[in-house]
Amino acid sequence: MNALEWLIMTRHGESTGNVAFRETDGTDAEEHGISERDADIPLSDTGRAQAVRFGRRLAALPEDERPTLVLVSPYLRTRDTARIALEQVPYSPRVRVDERLRDRDQGVMEGLTPVGVRRRFPEEAERKRRVGKFYYRAPGGESWADLALRLRSLYQELSGGRALVVTHDAIVVMTRYIVEELTEQEIMEVEKEPIGNCSVTRWRRSEGRLRPVDYNDLSHLSDTGALAP
Repeated sequence: MNALEWLIMTRHGESTGNVAFRETDGTDAEEHGISERDADIPLSDTGRAQAVRFGRRLAALPEDERPTLVLVSPYLRTRDTARIALEQVPYSPRVRVDERLRDRDQGVMEGLTPVGVRRRFPEEAERKRRVGKFYYRAPGGESWADLALRLRSLYQELSGGRALVVTHDAIVVMTRYIVEELTEQEIMEVEKEPIGNCSVTRWRRSEGRLRPVDYNDLSHLSDTGALAP
């Protein structure tokens, strides 16, 4: 992120997977009931509406804050969010898909609810409790610390200009960990606040480093009915 003027991030719009998570939350279900692989989960109708509103917010940015480069996770829900949003803007930034922005790999836990994890992998649930959320890696999956490793390699390549990143909630959180040089304890406290779909998080270069401007801002969605319940 050498001399990057602005870093803007958003989570994808609401997906059908997000809907499935809400519907199984607090129930006795062991699986979320999602048929697609994670990379192929699409946006919901609400998610598409959120992407439009996010795009209109981008369109309203002053010229010196508009992204010159858009980096996108390869997953369907992020690519569609970026495409819909950029259809709303009167400028044409360069767009690049980068697999380092993909969502955190859950390994053998993919598709399971917390109830399902406890019932099917009780030893793993106990190991996560002992190791802690930040460093715990499910079999075949990634820890939060693993995300930091792949994100550092990506951000080290960025130099100058203004970047927009369209990605996933865990990536937004771990970018804050990297940019603001937070500790494990600090970022796990931050992580307790859910990242809203199509929320806006921004940092601006000031006095030689990127400094926070907005975090998880949903004001552009609040008057449209585009906020997910």
